[in-house]
Amino acid sequence: MRKKPRFHSLKKLKVRQDMSRWTLYSLSQLKQPNVSTRTFFQQKWTAKADTRAYHGEQIREKKWARLFKRSIPAVVPMDHKYLARHDGSEQAAGRGAGADSQDKQRTPPMTPYMQMAYYPIERRLDTAIFRALFASSVRQARQFCVHGLVTVNGKKMPYPGYMLNPGDMFQVEPSSVMFATGAQKERSSTARRVAKEKAAARAEAREAAGGQTPRQPKPRSAVPSAGEEPTPAELRKHLQAMMDDVNGVLAEDVGAKDKQKFRAFRQTVKRAISLWRNASPESISTLDTQFDFLKTQLAGRAAPSTPATAPDAIQEPLFSEEDQAKLRQAFEKLRLETEHTSAWNSRNAAAPYATPWRPRAYMSAFAFIPRYLEVNQNICAAVYLRHPVARPGLAEVPTPFHIETGQLAFNWYLRRR
Repeated sequence: MRKKPRFHSLKKLKVRQDMSRWTLYSLSQLKQPNVSTRTFFQQKWTAKADTRAYHGEQIREKKWARLFKRSIPAVVPMDHKYLARHDGSEQAAGRGAGADSQDKQRTPPMTPYMQMAYYPIERRLDTAIFRALFASSVRQARQFCVHGLVTVNGKKMPYPGYMLNPGDMFQVEPSSVMFATGAQKERSSTARRVAKEKAAARAEAREAAGGQTPRQPKPRSAVPSAGEEPTPAELRKHLQAMMDDVNGVLAEDVGAKDKQKFRAFRQTVKRAISLWRNASPESISTLDTQFDFLKTQLAGRAAPSTPATAPDAIQEPLFSEEDQAKLRQAFEKLRLETEHTSAWNSRNAAAPYATPWRPRAYMSAFAFIPRYLEVNQNICAAVYLRHPVARPGLAEVPTPFHIETGQLAFNWYLRRR
């Protein structure tokens, strides 16, 4: 029996309608069709296969062949200022009458009609849900319809192939949209265990390299007062404690004890800043000021003025570039936790998606809304304004393929009508 090919295969790349790293890679590998060594039939067959893998791959080929239309909707914008100034007689003037000596207007760009070959699929309810960013893939949008999570004009619509008409409003359950477009929840304790093992391995490697024992809880009495200037040994000790907290923060993804880690990391940063005599309340007001203050002070202590007795002495830097990058990463993660933790976006163990909510990975590359949809993200509803049309220099059907690929695919279906 022939083995079924993988949906996302790296051997035979196909661009799919979903928000994934495989689709992003396939998009980066797209090329213009080969017109030099292949016959016209081969070019059309390849273009048809590539475009159908993206446009309506959940539809059977015979059903799509019935939906295909050779007539393509298009509009030609008229210049109202030109129409107000001229009556058309200047275009009727022949050669020698002065028409050829006048300044010719700029030629409008070509209208990509054949890029609109798949415009009937944009009317389908499942495709419109994906275009409105209510689902991470067309197949997931289809699942929402079948499960009764979608309404059209206030009525439940379980048919993903419903053809929308201009003015129709469709709405998806907000919790399902948050699940579809949000980061995935940690599936089991296996990933947490692997992260802990990695953190332990890093601690052992750091201990073997530097000959230092893992950090033990440090009493607060050991912290010097704010009026004293810290010595290099104290700075190194507090910096090591800070970097251990950074490793703890970066060891796992969103887990049950992240708030405790973040809180301990912020306390460690504040204690490190309080060592300096020139620290002020503004130095610890925001995350950016905290990081900038630490960066400036540690960089200043890393290269102090050497005494005259040892002009060639070079002090070991206290703040390496690797530690600086890790510290910045920890600050960014702390910023995300602070921004996304609020009354409406708090941690919820019962939610099927990761909380606090944050966008799904790789979503930003696919986050666009076509012109023929009006979307309200607050209530997860959208209005299908009109059918997509072709304009000079623009086809409103979103497609990642080259214009020549669209022409070849249109010609493939045109000869079969």
